[in-house]
Amino acid sequence: MMKPEAETHVGSRVVARLSQQNLARETNRLLQAVALGGCAFLLTACEAPLNLTGVDQELNKSIRRTDQIQALAATEKLQIAVGNDGLVLTRQGSGASWQRQILEGAPNLIDVEACPDGSLIALSFERQLWMADARGQQWHKSDLPTPENLLDAECASDGSYWAVGSFSTLVVSRDGGESWSETSLNEDAMITSIQFLNDQTAYATGEFGLVARTDDGGRNWETLDYIPNDFYPQAAHFSSRESGWVVGLDGMVLHTRDAGLSWQAESTPVVAPLYGIAETDAGLFALGENGTLLTRSDNHWSQVETPAMPVWLRSAVGQANGELLVAGGAGTLMSLPIQ
Repeated sequence: MMKPEAETHVGSRVVARLSQQNLARETNRLLQAVALGGCAFLLTACEAPLNLTGVDQELNKSIRRTDQIQALAATEKLQIAVGNDGLVLTRQGSGASWQRQILEGAPNLIDVEACPDGSLIALSFERQLWMADARGQQWHKSDLPTPENLLDAECASDGSYWAVGSFSTLVVSRDGGESWSETSLNEDAMITSIQFLNDQTAYATGEFGLVARTDDGGRNWETLDYIPNDFYPQAAHFSSRESGWVVGLDGMVLHTRDAGLSWQAESTPVVAPLYGIAETDAGLFALGENGTLLTRSDNHWSQVETPAMPVWLRSAVGQANGELLVAGGAGTLMSLPIQ
């Protein structure tokens, strides 16, 4: 697998950043791998002509080992995955083939969301919000006017776009990305997650156990008591105003049943960092390092059997066929039976 020249770590979100000559380097390294693999000893001259079949096959794939897939979203008609170097993968349902496209400028995409009207938004590490129609083919960007690093985006049910990040910053557009306003909770903390439950109520969670809630569509935010022990939520999911979960390091999952007033730890069988959490018709799932996939039942978490793979998993969505679509590092994009 090709190793990126550098990786930017934001929390535990990894944004693989390759040089602008990524394709050329990928080709060269694949050529080297093919060449070296054909020689019995490195010190022996390799006189046979190079076989480029393996290189061509890799570059013609929709999904490659160098892809770092950061987020998934799904509508009734479309599944979409995004990742490093402008990667956008789309397919029309679980049985279709993935179609690959690269956005202009190869932005590092770290989140994607399906809006209530079927359109799509994707957040890049370069402080851009990309927008597309329901087919996920025609993308255009809006530059976000903030110096802060942004980690998560949301498409609220009232049509507004949100992005959150460092220094407890929230930026919002209520006119389809034409203009933006910025506010802060005035905490020196990274917000890692924002989720709207309806037009009025939303939660934001982040570094040092930060939890904030709005009940007026984001015009005002109330900072709640911090999650105990400076817990750093890598991801959060609320099923209602009262009930929600956060996941983080050491395989920890915390649950609130009283709208963030208190949090209780739930037992998990792992100590691997957890980076994502998703709710589907088949239940609640958490994802993390070393191919970790957990499912919740009766306030306890158990491990879902997955192929052995030393990669991180971050995002999952349910599919109409009853399987779970899971995404992560090293081009991981797979469907797992969960029912």
